[in-house]
Formats: sequence, C-alpha cells, structure tokens
Amino acid sequence: MNAPAPIAATADQTLSVSPLTDAAAWDAYVAKHPEATPFHSRAWCEAVTKATGHKCHLLVARDAGGKIAGLLPLHHIRSPLFGQALVASGFAVDGGLLADGEAGAAALADAAVDLAKSLGVPSIELRGGPQPEGWQVEEGVYAGFARDLAADDDAELLAIPRKQRAEVRKVLESGLTVTIGCSAQDRADHYRTYATSVRNLGTPVFPKSLFSCVLDAFGDDADILNVRNDREVVASVLSLYWRGTVMPYWGGGTADARKLRANELMYFALMRHARAKGCTRFDFGRSKVGTGPFAYKKNWGFEPQPLVYARWLAPGETARDTNPNSAKYRLQVDLWKKLPLWAANRIGPLIARGLG
Repeated sequence: MNAPAPIAATADQTLSVSPLTDAAAWDAYVAKHPEATPFHSRAWCEAVTKATGHKCHLLVARDAGGKIAGLLPLHHIRSPLFGQALVASGFAVDGGLLADGEAGAAALADAAVDLAKSLGVPSIELRGGPQPEGWQVEEGVYAGFARDLAADDDAELLAIPRKQRAEVRKVLESGLTVTIGCSAQDRADHYRTYATSVRNLGTPVFPKSLFSCVLDAFGDDADILNVRNDREVVASVLSLYWRGTVMPYWGGGTADARKLRANELMYFALMRHARAKGCTRFDFGRSKVGTGPFAYKKNWGFEPQPLVYARWLAPGETARDTNPNSAKYRLQVDLWKKLPLWAANRIGPLIARGLG
C-alpha cells in the first residue's frame, strides 16, 4: 500500500475551521465519508473521554456555504510520565485527518497546530489519513493486516496457509468452547484475561472503564468473544464492527492459551461469527514490524500493509516515546512481568491512561 501524498502546507482561504459541538452533524459527516474509521466516530471519541478524562477537541473545516468539508478529533493526552500530545485519535490505531479534499485537510492541519500552540502542547500525532507537508513522517514501524472473509468455514480454512490451517483444525476438534456477549460477566472475564496477557508482555493495562465505555457506546457494533477450557476463560477478544468489517481490537490469552491453541480457535470463531453478522472483511489490526504478532498474522495468510503516521513538533521538542519495545523501557518491562496481577491491575491503568 502506497503512503498518501503529503497535503499542501497552505490551506484554501475560502475554508474556515472551528470547533464542532453539533453531535448530529458529527455523526452525519462520518457516516457519509468513505474513508471514515470507527476512530473518527463520536462513539469512540466520547467513550475515550468518559473513560480516561482526556478532552476531545473536535475541529471541522467548512466551505464558504457553511458545509462541513473536513473533520479532525484530537484527544488532549496528558501524562506526568510521557508528556502531552494532541492525538487523533486517542487509544486508536487510526483516525487522523478526514476531509473531502486536500484543502480541507490542510486547513485542519493548520488549525490543529494553532490549537496546540494555544494549549501549550508540544506535539500532534496523526494516526492515519494524509500527512501534512512539513510534518515528521513515521513509516516502517507498523503494518496493518486485513483481507476479505471467505464464503464459509471450509473456504476460510483453505485461505489459511497449510501449517497454520493444521493448528486450526486441531483446535476445532478440541473440547474448548466459545461464548459471545457483552454482559457484566463477559466484561469481567475479558478484562482479567486481557490484563493477564499484557502483564505477561510487560506492559500496563488500560483502565477497565475504557473497555466498558467502548462497548456501551458501540452497542450492537461491539462484543466480546471468550474461549473457555471447561469454565475457565483462556482467551478473549473485544471486537468492533464497522461497515462490514470485523476488527478484533483488544485481545489476549492466559499462560495456557498457547498450548491449548486457544488463540487459533478465538480468531477462527470470530471469522465465523462476523460472517454470520454480515461482515465480509477481517481487519487483524496493526503490529510492529519484526515482532511476534507481525509474524503470527502473516502465518494466517494476511499480507502486511505499511502504515504511515504523521507528527508535528513545536520547535526544540522531541517526540513522545510510548513504545514498550524501546531500549529506554527495557528494565521497566522486565520488572513489570514479575508483578502480581493484582498489583499490575492497580498501578497499570494509572500509567496506561497517559499513553493515549
């Protein structure tokens, strides 16, 4: 996938940019724009603000007639550990400039810089969309993985490379079971499993409220799939559904998940479930190039597509470092893996809230 060409540095003077407080107008613009993602939606942005307290500044570009020509939601992330940034969108893998053309995107980029200066925020991070001219570009770090779903289970199995297909076939004959829902118990099981997974990776878990707020905001367009070994949940994923695409977004497993092949069942069962809901595409999400998750998704037959992000920095400022693979955090990651789960779950959200 080729990166979008940088947009012009100077916005069309016939366009104006201002904050937007009209919820219906926000919903309508996102609904009609072909490149909108769930991370541009009011549901996502309001859920993040409600769960974390990070304010969302919504900028819109309008033409001379007052019609919306572009939209940019920016979460103001504040952290004593990681500093401040305006992020589009918070806790998302996408977002960024959403506009009808280059003029609207350029006007929004200029307005975002003005907003950052007025708030004293040293950086802006755009996770997706076009890259404004003159901004720093980050590429070669992340890749996305997505492909169409097959017509049925048999065809889906054949779409998976032979070695991984054998693993899926084995777990389909196992005694593991799958449940899907959004109940309080589903949420508790998912959080416990996900928190265990990220603790074992050495990273802090997000606040529990973030998952619940997203589920509440998306309604029927989000759910939790749990894989059980007897009654114990060993793998769990919270997924979003957007325009015929299923997006397994927050998933993880216990220490037993790998030997039980629980993740293989989880993703194959999600493909089946999504197909039954009318989805035609599976978005496996992003992974850092060269990591285990990157290789795992390739093993499923997904081809990596490079992701390009853009960043503005105030003069003399350096970019936030929130990458857990950074050498800067190597000692902290090793120590975090040794924390008791109760301690990681108490301290982790206080840290992870500032990652954005």
